Amino acid sequence: MGNFMDMKHVASLAFGLAMAFAAPAYAESVNVGVTTTGVPFTFVDTATQEPTGAMVDLAKAITADIGDEAEFKVVAFSALIPALSSGKIDLISAGMFATDERKKVVDFSTPVYSYGDAMFVAADDATNYTLDDLKGETVGAQIGTTFADKLQALGTFGEVKLYDSIADIMRDVKLGRIKAGFGDKPIVAYQISEKPQLGVRLVEGYEPMQKGDVAVAVSKENPAFLEKVNGAIAKLKESGELDKIFAKYGL
Repeated sequence: MGNFMDMKHVASLAFGLAMAFAAPAYAESVNVGVTTTGVPFTFVDTATQEPTGAMVDLAKAITADIGDEAEFKVVAFSALIPALSSGKIDLISAGMFATDERKKVVDFSTPVYSYGDAMFVAADDATNYTLDDLKGETVGAQIGTTFADKLQALGTFGEVKLYDSIADIMRDVKLGRIKAGFGDKPIVAYQISEKPQLGVRLVEGYEPMQKGDVAVAVSKENPAFLEKVNGAIAKLKESGELDKIFAKYGL
């Protein structure tokens, strides 16, 4: 009788172990850094108060493909790379260009989207300026962006004021505090189309200072993770899902 009970106990343990190994592993959490000032790439859904946008959807799709879950951390744009480098976040998914300077500090995925900068002026200003036309004027750009660096490098403006968000630049352009503002074209165009009350317009015929590739970024200390991310992006491109994600937000 004792042996029978022992065998039953062994069988029960074996079944339990088999079930434990067969059970799906819990998804790991990937801390994704986003900035909420980059409509339609990354912004806050006013209904849910949660981060949303094309790059948020992309991060969800990437992490789902590699069997993880995305946990979003709202970080100022200029603080995204420091947050990644210090290990506070695992992935940057924002409207960020993969520039040579940034590649020295972080590793970028394969490109997911390409665009250039736009110039905007007050809605009641009918002149379609060139950069040369603004010599000696005060203009604005978002801190930490490649556009801000390029404007300052030109050395032709009276001042290049740096702002935390495009919305702040638009406010000062509307109020006449600065002559023109510069920002990511899809972000500026989306905000103007959604909110005419912003009182600014895109300058027609403006030639971007540069066009760049948007990509997600990971730490240089994590090449295996980058490989997984690139694998997921390749699948999303092949299936057409990547195009659908950006088309959903008018990109």
